[in-house]
Amino acid sequence: MNFKEIKAPIDTITIDRIDLEKKSGKNIYETICILEKVSEKINYGIKGDLDKKLEEFNLLNKNNLEEIFENKEQINLSIFYEKLPKSTSISIQYLLDRKIKIN
Repeated sequence: MNFKEIKAPIDTITIDRIDLEKKSGKNIYETICILEKVSEKINYGIKGDLDKKLEEFNLLNKNNLEEIFENKEQINLSIFYEKLPKSTSISIQYLLDRKIKIN
């Protein structure tokens, strides 16, 4: 999953439920349930990616505790992941862009 190319809004926006129903072909309840499952998968992918990258810092800094608190790369990594849109926003945007196929 390429997180740099995500075009989902960072802020909360209102989306017309009728648009969501038309895009999914389901009622709003089923649409929300589907978006929740997609959101969980996206969140799991983001968390796994972040954990993998943070593990690299832990392996590098195991013996040198002073560098742990001043590692600029680790700070930049945290800032990047904090600025990512929420997984729910990403899943809704995927539905609106028709990147999710619902049967």
